[in-house]
Amino acid sequence: MRIRNLLMAGVAAMAVALPAMADPVVIRIASKDLLTSNPQDVAHIERIEAAMAAQGTEVDLQIVDLPASGYADALGVMLLSGDIPDIIYFQGGDQAMAEQGILEDLRPWIAESEHLQAALYPHNVERLENYPYLLYAYPLRIPQPVIRTDWLEATGLPAPETVEDFTAMLTAVSQGDLDGDGTANTYGVTTADTTAELDAVFNRAFGITATWMQGADGGWVNSVVSDQERAKLGYYRSLVEAGLMDPEYISTNWEVKEDKFYTGRVGVIFGSSAEVIDIYGGKMRQVFPDATLTLLPPPAGEGGQGLMAVDVSKESRGLAVSALSEHKDVAFAVLDFLASPEGQMMERMGFEGEHYTVNADGTYEILPAMSTWYVRFMSAANFQPPASGMSDAALGSLQALATYYTPDNTFVWPGDFAADRDATTNVYRQWVYRFLTGEASLDSDWEAYVAEWNAVGGARMTEYAGTVLQ
Repeated sequence: MRIRNLLMAGVAAMAVALPAMADPVVIRIASKDLLTSNPQDVAHIERIEAAMAAQGTEVDLQIVDLPASGYADALGVMLLSGDIPDIIYFQGGDQAMAEQGILEDLRPWIAESEHLQAALYPHNVERLENYPYLLYAYPLRIPQPVIRTDWLEATGLPAPETVEDFTAMLTAVSQGDLDGDGTANTYGVTTADTTAELDAVFNRAFGITATWMQGADGGWVNSVVSDQERAKLGYYRSLVEAGLMDPEYISTNWEVKEDKFYTGRVGVIFGSSAEVIDIYGGKMRQVFPDATLTLLPPPAGEGGQGLMAVDVSKESRGLAVSALSEHKDVAFAVLDFLASPEGQMMERMGFEGEHYTVNADGTYEILPAMSTWYVRFMSAANFQPPASGMSDAALGSLQALATYYTPDNTFVWPGDFAADRDATTNVYRQWVYRFLTGEASLDSDWEAYVAEWNAVGGARMTEYAGTVLQ
């Protein structure tokens, strides 16, 4: 029996067992880190209910408690049992549900919305067209590099504009004993686990403009086996050879990466979002109270300048509305309210008196507790908070996302390509590490890498890509 039939049967059984629903309408919400044990979550939900009631929509928002650790698995078990909340936050596992008809197409609802259609970012619009079941109305998350402002000033160099400038800055950081311990033992840059953070700002400089690029013969070539990738990895190798890049990146998780930054063992790290950049700044000030961070722009190279192309095939996470909900209109009304100016004040500013105050002249003052507040559901593109606690570096990262936004030409893969994708990714990462450490040569071993990548699934993926791309 298909999963959809099982789920429909479960929903029907629940409908028979429950008495007729009375006002206010019950809307159940399952979302990671939204818990009845968190007083702020409960208070936030209650004020959303009150605000919607004042506008004429009586709703009882009920939090479905799921563990933060293993959330995706716990959610999957619940859904497969036939227990389907009205609003669901997915962090993986959504595609199987969408294929069974469990998730609502959000496009018609958004088209008729009062607030939400204006709250979307460009990447939201494109992703919804390709995969209309998930909505994640937040700024893009692309890693961007930061350095301590006083360290950059100590190098005597301006923020780098080109790849050559970037190398010069890393050299000055590495050789300058900026941590004052009497030894030039600081690496210029490190990343967490893979070179993906470096790729975010160097892909464009080396001419990698999309995941799939056309070769000289007009055929499609995956960027990871392109000549441009080879040149980029050659640059990374030069950084490792010169002692400018931490060779232990492969075993450096995000916690170790941060620790190396705060203790002066590395000069530049990457923040995945504006909020993360400010977390870095806050933690740095716990060690060095006067420290601030400077955002470094993506360096220009022969291939251009900008941040990496953005995958718009689908949202990797986000909010969905159950297609089986008896109150889809009310569930979507909740999302539309959250996108409204009143909803965004709640989402973005926290609670008055705790996270901010309003002065007699009507201006807003951010309080220290704002550092503990986080958006629960969405951060609308068209809402400007009346005050911001963000640093210049964090605000600059948001501006860079808007300036350099370019959609990628990736697409949603059929399920039977999962093994190919995993295998080619593993081969790529293994060879990158070998190239960077010098275990393999970009001159003599590149063709062997390409052949292995093709053999484990790359050739099949490239053939399929040719049927999809125009």
